[in-house]
Order: sequence, then C-alpha cells, then structure tokens
Amino acid sequence: MQVFWQRGYEATSLSDLTGAMGINAPSLYAAFDCKEALFEEALALYQASEGAAPQRLLQEAPTAKQGFAAMLRFHAMDYVNPQKPPGCMAVLAAITGTPENKSVRALMTRTRRSAVDGLAARIRRGIAAGDVPKAADPVAMAMFYTTLMQGMSIQARDGATKKQLLATVEGAMAAWDGMAGKI
Repeated sequence: MQVFWQRGYEATSLSDLTGAMGINAPSLYAAFDCKEALFEEALALYQASEGAAPQRLLQEAPTAKQGFAAMLRFHAMDYVNPQKPPGCMAVLAAITGTPENKSVRALMTRTRRSAVDGLAARIRRGIAAGDVPKAADPVAMAMFYTTLMQGMSIQARDGATKKQLLATVEGAMAAWDGMAGKI
C-alpha cells in the first residue's frame, strides 16, 4: 500500500513491490495473480485503515457541518503527516496512465465517485435531521467538498504545510452556509 501510495500505480515496478514485501516475484504472483489485483487489495486496505478515522468523524458529529469540518481538518493534518506519503492514495495513485491500465483508472474513478456519494448521503442525513436546509443540493455540496479534499491532496504532495491546508479548510467551511442556504 505504501509503495503504491508514494509512487502511484504505473510508476510502481514489480521489483519495488517484491522489495517492499520481502518476497520474490513468483510468490507475489502466487498470492495476488497480478499487479492490478495487488493494487486493488492495497486500495481496499487504504480505505479500511486510512479512511476509517475521517469517516467516523464525518458520521458521528452531531451535525453535518461539524462532521464535514472535523473530516476536513483531519485530512489537512493527515495529508502532511511525515510518517506517511503525502496526500491521498485514492486521489494520486492513478489519475492518468497508459491505455493498458484503463481498468485501474476506472477503479479509481469509481472509488472517487463513491466518496461523493458518501458525502451527499451525510448531507441528506443532515437535511432529514434539520441541521441542513431542505433547499440544499447534497450532490453539489458533496462535489465541492470532494474537490476541496482532492485539491488539498495535490497541494500536500506539492509541499503545502499543515497551516496552509487548515486555512483552506476554514475557507471552505465559511462557504458551507452559502452553499447550504440559511436554516
């Protein structure tokens, strides 16, 4: 997971993977069949491990706005954690690539779209609970905040600081009421 996260799908070689895993190529193929299957498992691990805390913050906050703010602040700090590759694996690992890797890019597109769906669902829950105005557009808001997270991921990879990313989050949260409409 760490190797794919740091280098991306296409730039990661089989020798990078076998070296990181401490196995030889035949063992890798016996366990995973191919690089793409290993990548899918690495992505699933990434979502289950790295995605758990921000999802918990999003879902367990008393209001949708508080959940979004907590999730975004978490990402702002986590994207620049020196113990991890910068940014988000789901955003950075396979945005572009060769035609042969079309299926990997399709997997990543589905993964990123599911993030939009999850955020829109949380906004709908806020509408039902009364903490988000009924006139709010959950998909538009989810697209906005997903785009923000993806941009922060790229900025982290480009060397942005935690202070810069947290300032970005504060600006994005200032936009919440305008996007949602006043309660």
